[in-house]
Amino acid sequence: MLFGLDGVEIGLIIVFLCLFGGILSGFPVAFAIGGAGIISFGIIAALDSAGILIHQAIDTGSEAYNAIIASGVRADAISIFRYPDLPRLAQPVFDRGWEVALDRNVSFIVNRINERVLAGASIETLLAVLMFVMMGITLERSKIANDLLTTMARVFGPLPGGLAVSVVVVGAFLAASTGIVGATVVTMGLLSLPTMLRAGYSPQIATGVIAAAGTLGQIIPPSIVIVLLGTLAGDLYSVAQENRAISVGCTDALTYLGEPAVVSVGTLFQAALLPGILLALLYALYAFGYALVNPSKAPAVQMATGERGEVITRSESFTWFLGVPIALIAGVMLLSSLGIVGSQNLIVDSFSDQGQNASLRTNVGPECQAAMIELHGQEAWDIAVAETAAIDAAGGVEQSVRLSPEEIAELIAEKEADAAPVGTGVATILVALGLVLAVARGVKPSAPARPLLIGALGIVLALLVDILLIAPSSSSGATVLLLAIPLALALYGCAHGAGRMAQNEIIRVVFPPLVLIVAVLGSILGGITNPTPAAGLGAGGAIMLAAYRKLRDQDRSPKIIIMATLAVVIAILMGINFDLRINQDGVSFESWVAFFVAYAAYLYAAFGLLFGCWVLYTGGVLTPIVRETAKVTSMVFTILIGSQLLNLVVISFGGEHYIQEFLKSFDNEFKVFLIVMLVLFVLGFVLDFLEIIYIVIPIVGPVIYGGTFDPKWVTIMIAVNLQTSFLTPPFGFALFYLRGVAPREVTTGHIYRGVFPFVLIQVVGLAILWFFPSIVTIVPALMPN
Repeated sequence: MLFGLDGVEIGLIIVFLCLFGGILSGFPVAFAIGGAGIISFGIIAALDSAGILIHQAIDTGSEAYNAIIASGVRADAISIFRYPDLPRLAQPVFDRGWEVALDRNVSFIVNRINERVLAGASIETLLAVLMFVMMGITLERSKIANDLLTTMARVFGPLPGGLAVSVVVVGAFLAASTGIVGATVVTMGLLSLPTMLRAGYSPQIATGVIAAAGTLGQIIPPSIVIVLLGTLAGDLYSVAQENRAISVGCTDALTYLGEPAVVSVGTLFQAALLPGILLALLYALYAFGYALVNPSKAPAVQMATGERGEVITRSESFTWFLGVPIALIAGVMLLSSLGIVGSQNLIVDSFSDQGQNASLRTNVGPECQAAMIELHGQEAWDIAVAETAAIDAAGGVEQSVRLSPEEIAELIAEKEADAAPVGTGVATILVALGLVLAVARGVKPSAPARPLLIGALGIVLALLVDILLIAPSSSSGATVLLLAIPLALALYGCAHGAGRMAQNEIIRVVFPPLVLIVAVLGSILGGITNPTPAAGLGAGGAIMLAAYRKLRDQDRSPKIIIMATLAVVIAILMGINFDLRINQDGVSFESWVAFFVAYAAYLYAAFGLLFGCWVLYTGGVLTPIVRETAKVTSMVFTILIGSQLLNLVVISFGGEHYIQEFLKSFDNEFKVFLIVMLVLFVLGFVLDFLEIIYIVIPIVGPVIYGGTFDPKWVTIMIAVNLQTSFLTPPFGFALFYLRGVAPREVTTGHIYRGVFPFVLIQVVGLAILWFFPSIVTIVPALMPN
């Protein structure tokens, strides 16, 4: 053996050195990865042909090996790490020659590109990367960060460390609306760093908080890291659990686990919400604590105010900004718990419900039964056995049958009798209108209250009309006609309220991107749609928001953009409340009217989007947006292709199997995951998150996703760890971005020393998630998927 190392170990070292050298060469990383795979394969093939690389494999024909097999140990559980004393057999690393390995790699890379890049099941999810990137770059070009930083600095500046806290708040806000680390760090570095230095902040805390806050986009949804990780995690988890089930004697993962072995990107977005907020809170707490301990290095600053609004007393602020909104929301929640507000859905299936199966499959072999009892517990198994016996005694699972018209009418009557007096949709709309009126009153208490009172009267009338005149069986057209006058009054008051709210700087700056965040994340986290359509909505919304901002800067009317936004809302409401399927028999008049209204709204919304693109194009904004989106997306997909090639090289000489055998040699699952997390943390010093996702995760994934850990927790832990790779010197990308825009007096040493505490905070955050995994799993458990 060369240098006393196994041939596979030397092959892994060659691959790493080629990859590391390619990255340090300055050649574009997207092409360096594929080149490293080709060069390393050539070197390993040459050394293998020369007889220099020798792999010491276990001699499967030896008596010792056969004795272990006879004792009941599975062949796939035997490795040189578990049984180092077994007889070895020297063989080449390419057991059938490098020519065969090359031929297999070429055919596999073509298949993998087709499956994972061009036409595979994951391509729809990967399309979300393109649109999230476009959304982020568009919002960055629309100067949203500039407005947010200025406004938040005025709000938090008078507090100790207020400027640093404002940077964290804006970083979290931009993370939820853009998710682009480079753009966020550069923008905040250009805008905040000079201001913080002039205010007396030390270069260390200023650069550290900017770099750390900029990386929040990697964990707070919509996160490109989670999209890319999710496409891999879904495949890795399902395959790993299938192999795990087969290894214990079961036929499939559904039988063994009692549930499908699936994890989606939308579920991971839900799981990442609280960890992202936790990290932002830890950053802000550190900045505030640092300012208390070192007041001279992070002083309170009274920022110059812009427009002076009306002086508002503390009682007025408490009443209209806190008291009334809380009362409205709590009141609706109370009415919902009492059954006054709830679903009025009368849709029933034309078939009867199929009988429930047992909670677990019990018609399994003894080996699978023992494994299922060990996994689920004896009590769960006994319950499943009792359920199966009861089903068999009843003649088997009750089959679904078509219901007669009389039975369907009876079920509809039962649902209508049990329906809540106020529908959830109407209650939600009325609460939203009420919040607008309350906030508008708080913004300008001295203004005439008459328009707002008219709006409040409209809300009360709409509530009474819904209770007294609208039944769950009322048609959508009749509902619209009955609510037309009350809603017109409410909208009249809200229109006046919106005008008042627009005079408040914080609301004017925060509200537009906040609406976009709620629309995109709400549709994903609420289980309404998957990330790809939501990303398309976000990209379109970002274009219209940027066009609105551009028109305002040019002193031109943004009415077309505003009306197009309202058209989108109208189209959505038409689709929710009316049956727009006109290609069926017996279409009602109101459905035709709703269809034409929705179609007209759709056409106007499309016109508004095209108009927004024209405004950005003539303003010189759209061209760089498209160019940057193409560059970033091309880099991601090129790295995906290159990493597939590098992975196939590692697989071809047994490197992947060797690493997995090493990890499986540890009996403690926590120890294995801890080793993987430490390796990822160290690799974060020298590799970008894309290289780690596409090169390292496919190798270790079958092991860490093949155990008992919740796949959501595993994926989010990896995502938080990968976020650290942006901060760790010397190759943290956020440090490079910040170094490029920092003033001359800020040295690289300042940046490294400033970011070090935030790397420790990342470790603390990982420790909190390690010991309290429910922080990750509670939101997916409470929300629909």
